[in-house]
Amino acid sequence: MATGAADGAHGPMHQFEINRLAEIEIFGIDASFTNSSLFMVLGVGLITGFFALAMNGRSLVPTRMQSVAELCYEFVANMVRENVGQAGMKYFPFVFTLFTFILVMNLLGMIPYSFTVTSHIIVTFALAALVFVVVTAIGFARHGLGYLKLFVPEGVPMWLMPLIVPIELISYLIRPVSLSVRLFANMMAGHTMLKVFAGFVVSLGIFGFAPLLFTIAFTGLEFVVAFLQAFIFAVLTCIYLNDAVNMHH
Repeated sequence: MATGAADGAHGPMHQFEINRLAEIEIFGIDASFTNSSLFMVLGVGLITGFFALAMNGRSLVPTRMQSVAELCYEFVANMVRENVGQAGMKYFPFVFTLFTFILVMNLLGMIPYSFTVTSHIIVTFALAALVFVVVTAIGFARHGLGYLKLFVPEGVPMWLMPLIVPIELISYLIRPVSLSVRLFANMMAGHTMLKVFAGFVVSLGIFGFAPLLFTIAFTGLEFVVAFLQAFIFAVLTCIYLNDAVNMHH
């Protein structure tokens, strides 16, 4: 077992290993501060610091940082307005926070020898479960028990209801699973592939030119995927919010 662990120390999966930096136990629960915790704290600090600096002393002629901050704001605001409508703007801070957090976590993971927080299913599932709980709470808060009509599509014959309602309910309950797996799987698969091809470059030496070119191209693609996965997560959150706010079938 020890030999296998030693052999895999530099394997493609080693980059996903969670290491305790400070052991903390609260009422018998392991709440240790890990490398994952460190990068989440770092990400929140970077986001907060960036927007604080960007919007400090706002001017009509924006600085580069202010322009980026305003572009990010408008991008998410348009996303919310297009998918939820003006009524959904009250939930803009929630969607904006999710988008920026996931995007920064994805991008931080692209730095060599860093840690990709979003490559762990427990993190992505926690985010997806948060979306599920918030959306469900909003739905019942706005519509009461009428929110259950979401599981009864309009125009469906009554004799089909015993079949349609369970399908609608299952598709609703599976949202956090599909939302979390999509983000986790894409980030883990991409980083694993990068590590594998980087290993080819090193092992082939002077003959590793082709894998090197592929690694460079794949790295560029991974930056695109990092953005797209944050975008998809935010868009799906908006679509779920639309169901809760507008009760569209």
